[in-house]
Amino acid sequence: MTTRYNNASEAIADKIRLVKDFPEEGILFEDLTPVLADAQAFHTVVSSLSEACRKLGADMIGGLDARGFLLGSAVAYDLGVGILAIRKKGKLPPPVHTQEYTLEYGTAALEIPAEGQDLQGKKIVLVDDVLATGGTLLAATQLLESCGAEVTGYVVVLEVAGLGGREKLSKAPLVVINQDS
Repeated sequence: MTTRYNNASEAIADKIRLVKDFPEEGILFEDLTPVLADAQAFHTVVSSLSEACRKLGADMIGGLDARGFLLGSAVAYDLGVGILAIRKKGKLPPPVHTQEYTLEYGTAALEIPAEGQDLQGKKIVLVDDVLATGGTLLAATQLLESCGAEVTGYVVVLEVAGLGGREKLSKAPLVVINQDS
């Protein structure tokens, strides 16, 4: 029997896998893999993400490495716009544009190709699975803006409350499609 969902929150609540003490003790990891694996739940989530991106005026979708690629690609296809894969450092051949950022335990960097697409004036909505501290989305914003793009918003499936991510992203609208998280 195929389950029909009324909204993304219902689909997520039905299919999400909660894993205690991962990646470390005291953390409850919200695994979206079962949501993505279920055709109806995935469709419902992508439809919600797409509608949010449409309202934010997306000319292009920026998908963050790695689950943002899965979600962002489906959204871009649904909207009939391009997808820009924003990769972790070292995954793309040169030349690249790079943006470093600070993590709790060190530094990391994001990259996009320096050739092959013109980002000047593009309105890009960033799509990812989870907003936690906001560091990755903020670094992606800085990277895209340095290339002449405008980040018109952020669309995520889940938000981990209390980690300050929302506050870091105050320059553009944030849409969390699972309002129960």
